[in-house]
Amino acid sequence: MITVNGRDYRPPDRPVVAVCIDGSEPAYIEQAIAAGVMPWTKRLVEGAGTDLRADCVVPSFTNPNNLSIVTGVPPSVHGISGNYFLDQKSGQEIMMNDPALLRAPTLFQSFQQAGFRVAAVTAKDKLCRLLGAGLIFGSDGAVCCSAECADKATVATHGIDQLLEKVKRPLPSVYSAELSEFVFAVGVLLMETEAPDILYLSTTDYIQHKHAPGSDGANAFYAMMDTYWTRLDDLGALVALTADHGMNAKHTAEGVPDAIFLQSSLDQLFGADRLKVILPITDPYVVHHGALGSFATVYCEQNLCIPAAEAMTELPGVEVVLTRAEACQRFELPPDRIGDLVVISGKHQVIGTSAEQHDLSGLNEPLRSHGGISEQRVPLIFSQPIVGVDAERAFRNFDLFDIALNHCGNAV
Repeated sequence: MITVNGRDYRPPDRPVVAVCIDGSEPAYIEQAIAAGVMPWTKRLVEGAGTDLRADCVVPSFTNPNNLSIVTGVPPSVHGISGNYFLDQKSGQEIMMNDPALLRAPTLFQSFQQAGFRVAAVTAKDKLCRLLGAGLIFGSDGAVCCSAECADKATVATHGIDQLLEKVKRPLPSVYSAELSEFVFAVGVLLMETEAPDILYLSTTDYIQHKHAPGSDGANAFYAMMDTYWTRLDDLGALVALTADHGMNAKHTAEGVPDAIFLQSSLDQLFGADRLKVILPITDPYVVHHGALGSFATVYCEQNLCIPAAEAMTELPGVEVVLTRAEACQRFELPPDRIGDLVVISGKHQVIGTSAEQHDLSGLNEPLRSHGGISEQRVPLIFSQPIVGVDAERAFRNFDLFDIALNHCGNAV
């Protein structure tokens, strides 16, 4: 057994390919199967494999969930509480993409130390450094690279080079379906040439932000992924699928973002600079969501916590307001990386700071976004039946490697 963050994992008896489908609520796969465009996945959910549902980490954003999946533990252990947070010591607002912020080793690091070959390929570069934390690269080392910066990958820094030439594809736009397809192309390349024991593939949710389940755009994207999963299965891998979060429409009947501009409301109620709203969805890639999500954290002067919580609870579209202690207990979050209060909006609402702070010029379609409790349900699918686990229990997306390694393949 290999123990990582208190969980025991069997060594793989065949390559394990774990896929995080960014922004994939279960309806995307369900409707694509119904449309007849995912024959491989259909075969799994009809009995050849295992079709489960799980809850993701809240906030339902990319970084905390990817890191939970690859560490097997919640943010209270690994420390990544969002894409973005306020460092209370320095007062600086910081992107959570520095490995120094990670408080727990990944499975990749532990499995490499145990002598296994590991690889991770992400769509966006923001995850690459975190997933690669503690890995040793070089000609016989790990591979960890992104589609976004594929042209910059070297053997010394990423374990692989000449990616554009090797997959025979141009560098994709960060705002495209091709960014995710590049991830799968590299995954197939690695399986064909190196067959790593553990391979992690993480996509982007560009399509899900723009296309609802069952739409032509969504079905074409899921058909593409099904083709690559078929190939990975044919190459002898156990394929395990989950998502970092779901996705919901967040707009009015007129197609306008249904946004609660929280900083403006708090400034009006209590005065400027007395409470500070942080949006953990914030990252360098805001064109498709305008930094509008359903989770916010608020730092406030001590005597304002109770009145601010009461006031925010009354705002239309707010689902729940929690104190730091309540949020940390309910969502297993690190207390030093969230504010005094946590605010979560409803299924079809988002939270912003002030209207002038959000550039929505890139929203060519009505807003779809995530971050709240309503985006917590995600798929959990395996290319083999599982044994030795109660299929009716409550699963988390970060049970993915536990089930893949301990209850598929080895146990059959």
